[in-house]
Amino acid sequence: MATTEEMEKLQRGRPGRSRLLIVVAVLLIAVALIAVAVYAGWLFPSNSPKAKIALNGAGATFPCPLITAWSSQYVNVTRASTTPGPQVTVNYNCIGSGAGITQITSKTVDFAGTDAPLKPSERAAAPNLLHIPETIGAVTASYNVVEFSTGIKLSGYTLAEIFRGTITQWNSPNISADNTGITLPARSIQVVHRSDSSGTTFVFTSYLHLANPWWNASLVGKAINWPVGIGAQGNAGVAGKIQTTPDAIGYVELAYTVQNNMKVAQIKNHDGQWVAPTLATTAAAAAALASPPSPGGDWANVSILDQPGSTSYPIATLTYLLVYKELNVLTTLNQTKAQALVDFLWWAVHGGQDLSEALSYPKLAAGLVTLDEGAIRSITFNGQTLHS
Repeated sequence: MATTEEMEKLQRGRPGRSRLLIVVAVLLIAVALIAVAVYAGWLFPSNSPKAKIALNGAGATFPCPLITAWSSQYVNVTRASTTPGPQVTVNYNCIGSGAGITQITSKTVDFAGTDAPLKPSERAAAPNLLHIPETIGAVTASYNVVEFSTGIKLSGYTLAEIFRGTITQWNSPNISADNTGITLPARSIQVVHRSDSSGTTFVFTSYLHLANPWWNASLVGKAINWPVGIGAQGNAGVAGKIQTTPDAIGYVELAYTVQNNMKVAQIKNHDGQWVAPTLATTAAAAAALASPPSPGGDWANVSILDQPGSTSYPIATLTYLLVYKELNVLTTLNQTKAQALVDFLWWAVHGGQDLSEALSYPKLAAGLVTLDEGAIRSITFNGQTLHS
């Protein structure tokens, strides 16, 4: 049995131990609360203000639906990112390839879009511009004829004669020969074409030149003197004009026809097969591209028009972002903004490709992604590489 002295020592020790236990418990509770607060975002919240940067581009309407989707997604990606870096807004003005090339040459935008590769004279006017293939698309022959469902057959030769103005009626023998069993209306064809300087025009007229010897080289380019027809600005403008003009036919990028539920023709391809423009047939055309030049090289003769293969759609094209290899030539950029541009480009050819197929653009093939990666790694600001 404990002595009186031992009992007194025991009683004196209890308050100290109790205080210690209370302190430990309080500390544990505090640590737990801090952990919960951090996890829930109450401390150091992920939506705390970030620096904001705007990147400005302009050019081709052909990839406009995809770049618009990139812009909407990328601002959220950068806002939510837990890594250091600004919140980035990408502004892209869909004004046509020709206007985009003019603006990047005059250095008033950070990047440009074009479906037509730079001509030698354009490369000379803007040294060190890189071609970065961003996506692939198809140019459709879209029409508005009440008697026809989608899928009327039009050869490249016949298309060229329509746009030359030598075939003027929907019931012409050329169209009838390829569409047996269909009653063709005896009405005039209303031709619609682009009124602005356009990469889509370059692609379409390049194809007509391949398909018909009477479509001569003077009728190939971003802006030509059309033999016939009415003009509208941008892919959206041509699509709208076709939809509101009875018996019209025009050329429009595939994404616009899908979005607007437009009728499109089957085109006879290199192998003599009638092929409709789809995601799969566009990708098949792109698969035939072999040994593209370096991003800083001459892309003027790069084409995936009229490629072999039974499923290849014949009016398909790459479309490009144009970016300076040395970014300090742009007075609109500083080191931080240049870094943001390079980071966006990297995302566009990787994560951004996940948005492509839903908009009727095939994803870039692995070889083109590798090519783009090399281009982006070569971009500098004041000689300093921005992506390792």
